[in-house]
Amino acid sequence: MDVESLRAELQEHNQQHLLKFWDDLTEEEKKELYNDIKGTDIGEVNRFFQKATAGMKQTELVDDRMEHIPTEQFGSVTRDAKKIPFWADEGLQRISLGKVCVLLLAGGQGTRLGVNYPKGMYNVGLPSEKTLYQLQAERILKLQDLAREQTGNNGEIPWYIMTSEHTLKPTVEFFEKHNYFGLKKENVVMFEQHMLPCMSFDGKIILDKKWKIARAPDGNGGLYRALGKHKILEDMEQRGVKYIHVYCVDNILVKMADPAFIGFCLSKGANCGAKVVEKAYPTEPVGVVCKVDGKYQVVEYSEITLRTAEKRNEDGRLTFNAGNICNHFFTVDFLKQVVCENEHRLRHHVAKKKISYVDESGERITPEKPNGIKMEKFVFDVFEFSSEFAVFEVLREDEFSPLKNSDKAEKDTPTTAKHALMSLHHRYILNAGGQFEDQDGTVIPAIPSRKASEADTYPVACEISPLLSYAGEGLERICDGKRFVSNVLLSEKFVEEYEDKGQMINE
Repeated sequence: MDVESLRAELQEHNQQHLLKFWDDLTEEEKKELYNDIKGTDIGEVNRFFQKATAGMKQTELVDDRMEHIPTEQFGSVTRDAKKIPFWADEGLQRISLGKVCVLLLAGGQGTRLGVNYPKGMYNVGLPSEKTLYQLQAERILKLQDLAREQTGNNGEIPWYIMTSEHTLKPTVEFFEKHNYFGLKKENVVMFEQHMLPCMSFDGKIILDKKWKIARAPDGNGGLYRALGKHKILEDMEQRGVKYIHVYCVDNILVKMADPAFIGFCLSKGANCGAKVVEKAYPTEPVGVVCKVDGKYQVVEYSEITLRTAEKRNEDGRLTFNAGNICNHFFTVDFLKQVVCENEHRLRHHVAKKKISYVDESGERITPEKPNGIKMEKFVFDVFEFSSEFAVFEVLREDEFSPLKNSDKAEKDTPTTAKHALMSLHHRYILNAGGQFEDQDGTVIPAIPSRKASEADTYPVACEISPLLSYAGEGLERICDGKRFVSNVLLSEKFVEEYEDKGQMINE
């Protein structure tokens, strides 16, 4: 180990404090710290910090430069309802030919959920007790079956999962333990995103331990660097994949490789697309998809004035109402261009966080308030590089319920996620001709009431296995004319046992 050379290098970049405790370390710890520092491009980290923090003190308002999405590049599941079957058929055709894959952004841990394992391993308390990972895997399996039934082709949907240093090992072990939930092992490809040092507000790299740099994933926009480093796009091309559905792990309602979304984007000739939901109200704290200076991007709520947020069209809808839900379509060719030509142009964003650190005396401190920053890129930052962009509006109640917080919070909790799925499946059963009744035989209204004392309980507890139905299709033979009593869990096995009895199906 050339410690003096390392010390001089750190001095050059004003990060010499990283060796402050060198003399206190064991030989093994010295080796670990030396390799940790040598494996970090300190100059690059400093440049990232300077660029990211340059505009931190003042948020630029972009109101006057914003434009709404052109009508010809916009689609809606409600306003374009007649076109949905055609788009879905086109999507299923591409899936059946093996041209579509899904890419999961799963680098974050469940810290805000109050757990120390990856979010995808979380069970929100459904009757089946399935985790997010299992629900998503089974949706892939069902979609492959639907494409096969419609076309006769045996196309498969590869599943790429971007993890982080913290989530890779437990995710691999979880999938192995559950035999990849019925998917072929070779079709589940896991890779790790880059980790960046955490920084103090004055630009010093933070030590997590005397011999270890504090690091954090470089945001979901770290995807593009990881795609290049791990040659993921090359793997996709070898499989014949041309279209990619990218999404975040925490949305319990996500439609994996949604064929209607795929078909819509193809109908618009898009190389990049975004699913959105209509903003619930003008000041909802979500980013909106729009154009700024003629280029597509997501504008955060903090970047516009209240007047712009409240601006409405003649039909009464908000002018800028396309709420971003991190659910995207890309062509492989577009991402190759991003990785090879534009990734270095993406700017890091600043996230002020509470970061554990080693103080002057060498003690590890867990702060009670933000004491540093993590530098992150966002997956949607590449929108500006697309000249063929499409936006597809879906219903929030059908496709978006994120799981971010523990049940101590008011929203985006395990309870709200569970209720969202149960509500969706409740409507699937009603639309297929089924009804629900209480234990005493009283029919429950289609829009059930909820007592104030039962705020944490959805009035109708029901769940449909993704292996039985991807999005409510094919349920008529099971549900039409039948009455159900909570707690309902419709699965292939359950239906096989009960569908011929002509009685209520309940559990």
